[in-house]
Amino acid sequence: RALAGAVAGFGLGREDFLAIIDGMETDASPALRIADMDALALYCDRVASAVGRLSNRIFGVDDATGGKIAGSLGSALQLTNILRDLQEDAGLDRLYLPADLLAAHGIGNKDPAAVLAHPRLPEVCERIAAIAGDRFAEAQSLLAQCDRRQMRPAIVMMATYRRIFDKLLRRGWKRLAEPVKLSRAEKLWLALRHGLL
Repeated sequence: RALAGAVAGFGLGREDFLAIIDGMETDASPALRIADMDALALYCDRVASAVGRLSNRIFGVDDATGGKIAGSLGSALQLTNILRDLQEDAGLDRLYLPADLLAAHGIGNKDPAAVLAHPRLPEVCERIAAIAGDRFAEAQSLLAQCDRRQMRPAIVMMATYRRIFDKLLRRGWKRLAEPVKLSRAEKLWLALRHGLL
């Protein structure tokens, strides 16, 4: 009922709301493992890209362009979250790195702590980071074709997460206990630069 006006006014898709709920159900499970790269892509679509598709409708972006942006940017943001939160998620018995990718690098153990301690984990993280980097590049190219004012929230999100992603790349994948976050000054600068200018 609370959403009925917005759904009708902006033509919001029921399937995107259901996708978000499916993603929340995945995150609510007591223990979490991702089977393969396809399952990871589906998870990213549900928890991030579906939100983007709904947002883009509200921003007034056409479905063809908005769908592509939501797919690329949602994937980039969620993969960044996964790489940033490896240690925290492992403590909650959650492992978002897909089992097929881990196995391809000789990591067969399903225990998150053991996975994070494996000497070949950096190779897995580098592969996920390469995908995220490609998705950021796709999103940036697509957003450059849009009205900047119309897509300002998406641009601010991309700039913020790109800064976190770059910090993760500089830190690397052998010091996972070292947190990566933005300072208050960085957040303010990004908001001013991309949100107002």
